[in-house]
Amino acid sequence: MENIQSKPRVNVRRIAVAGIFSAFTIILSLIPSLGYIPIPPFTITTMHIPVIIAAALEGPVTGSFVGLMFGLSSMYAAATIFSGMPTAPFFLNPLVSVLPRILIGLVACYVFILLRKLTRNRVVPIIGAALGGTLTNTIGVLGMIYVLYAQQYVEAIGESAAGRSLLAIIFSGAFINVLFEIAAASFISVPVVLALQRFRNRMDRRARSSS
Repeated sequence: MENIQSKPRVNVRRIAVAGIFSAFTIILSLIPSLGYIPIPPFTITTMHIPVIIAAALEGPVTGSFVGLMFGLSSMYAAATIFSGMPTAPFFLNPLVSVLPRILIGLVACYVFILLRKLTRNRVVPIIGAALGGTLTNTIGVLGMIYVLYAQQYVEAIGESAAGRSLLAIIFSGAFINVLFEIAAASFISVPVVLALQRFRNRMDRRARSSS
């Protein structure tokens, strides 16, 4: 009887986590002042962080769903809010805007699980998830742009390909950004995941004691 009763609680919790963090990532995607942190001369994105947190807390399905919401909202923003930007058309393709964001949830979750098996430290798996998820977002998006639109993208950002490979041009501007994004994702994810894990454990203990 206890196992039968615990399944609905788990399902409801996962649905709630998916809904809450999907809402967060949609808000960040649609409100530029929240989704991007200007640290001149760089701009750091925070939109992938809810995906990482959801994946660490509730697993690959929940993380991938939040990533899907991130990708869809990113595609919508490219068609509306950022439609005037020269790079916006590339993000109308779901292979660029959606697929890599779904993979954030998968990579972050499995890195988290792997590191949790390798260490007793509770912080290291979360930082690993932040690292894996952030790199997946950057490499996935820019990698798809390179595969599908390399020449058009370089022309859109006003770069000259003379003497340089398209791959180097596309990824060169992301190197410093991604370091700051990993730091931001770790800084935010660690306290949030630890706090929500403690809250979840308390609720689970109460549920078991009352059943």
